[in-house]
Amino acid sequence: MSLESITENVDEAVSGFFEPIAEWLGEIVFYAVPVGGTDLPLIVAWLVVAGLVFTGWFGLVQLRKFRLAVDVVRGKYDDKDSAGEVNHFQALTAAVSGTVGLGNIAGVAVAVSIGGAGATFWMILCGLLGMATKFVEVTLGVKYREVHADGTVSGGPMHYLPKGLGERFGKNGRTFGKVLAVLASIMILFFGLFGGNLFQVNQSYAQLVSVTGGEDGAMGSSAGALFFGILVAALVGIVLLGGIRSIASVTSRLIPAMAGIYIAACLVVILVNVTAVPGAIGTIIEGAFNPEGVAGGVLGALIIGFQRAAFSNEAGLGSAPIAHSAVKTKHPASEGLVALLEPFIDTVVICTMTALTIVIANPASWGEARDGESIGGVTITSDAFETVLPWFPYVLTVAVLLFAISTVLTWGYYGLKAWTYLFGRSRTSETVFKSLYTLLAVSGSLLTLQTLIDLADAVLFSLAVVNIIGLYLLAPVVKRELDAFLAYVRTRKAGGAEEGTNDERSEATV
Repeated sequence: MSLESITENVDEAVSGFFEPIAEWLGEIVFYAVPVGGTDLPLIVAWLVVAGLVFTGWFGLVQLRKFRLAVDVVRGKYDDKDSAGEVNHFQALTAAVSGTVGLGNIAGVAVAVSIGGAGATFWMILCGLLGMATKFVEVTLGVKYREVHADGTVSGGPMHYLPKGLGERFGKNGRTFGKVLAVLASIMILFFGLFGGNLFQVNQSYAQLVSVTGGEDGAMGSSAGALFFGILVAALVGIVLLGGIRSIASVTSRLIPAMAGIYIAACLVVILVNVTAVPGAIGTIIEGAFNPEGVAGGVLGALIIGFQRAAFSNEAGLGSAPIAHSAVKTKHPASEGLVALLEPFIDTVVICTMTALTIVIANPASWGEARDGESIGGVTITSDAFETVLPWFPYVLTVAVLLFAISTVLTWGYYGLKAWTYLFGRSRTSETVFKSLYTLLAVSGSLLTLQTLIDLADAVLFSLAVVNIIGLYLLAPVVKRELDAFLAYVRTRKAGGAEEGTNDERSEATV
């Protein structure tokens, strides 16, 4: 029996078993209500409302404290003797690597095809709102993290939900928090194995095949798929063995470099077509409020834009606090401020650059997609770049591969923390997870398992319901932490932390 027939049989067997479950859960999680001629998924509304509430609760913290957040990333307020494993910049790039990827390249193209150019406007707005949600969840992640005897750190909703709710509401709160923590761990683990791992490998392999001659090319055979899967698994396994320090070391170099190349390419397309920029911006704004939009008018553009942004930056899902919790700091809100930069980078900058490039270049494939033809998002984005840079699809392939690998690495860390919360933090337990994770990376290039991936998406967004309930209940804790850090910053600016003795006084003030 050939390898192709084996993988086809596995795909069919898995799909046959999980398809009813995926459809049932998907109908619940992504339940949509008709609004103004289009459908609004309630989970998207749940995420957007959280962004609105936290933006108001913390007084536009994402705008008022943006500069302070940048200063913290630059190391201006570092605590050299603090517990933790990585610095602020490394924690940020590790978390960003879990969100920046195919969604920014392919997902945006799909959004501006279904929702029209106006979806870009609402994508930006949702990204700005998500900054406040990310600030809240990451502050809690650092405050209630667990520092182990060997100096490693564990954090995330599985830690701040039971600890935080227990601290605020006593025994009943802790019991409720433990239930939520177990659910959160299961959801993070499931998505990490299939959405953050198998799907990323599968899609990056598909892009590699497309630029190497298709199914008849060098990588189109089952042997090529197996080689690619083994190569990715080996790279992931080696880095995972080093823990968050190793992952952060890789992503702190990889993400800025790849994001820089990608943004530079977008700018080249934009500058070559600079005379079209005002018209493109006008098209985006007009499309955002034009009742004759592609998918249900203004509401259609809004919903598609919000949905794409929510799926891309993961604000409110509880995943990013796991990476940010490993930061070296004594002030939880300092990392919360760093984290609010994440949706800005992911959605406001990279997603917007992709959308603007497509609108300005206006490739034929985008027009065909808007007319209802089924065209892959990566193809549309690649065609937009090709209008100015004929060779860029090859660079885009490298970007897709590296973004995908960085996502696999970060979700491997997230999955490991969920696994050890559920099954214990022994060497054997960790080895079992890492072995399972690397094996799934190999299979990602061979199997599609689309039904399982659909199920993983539904599971991940179920996590938003669990997580945001906790965020609402613990928001007063975040407010106290923010006030404490701002007092510390004022002391530092006043010169009270210039020397060692003054450092102690500033800590006492906080």
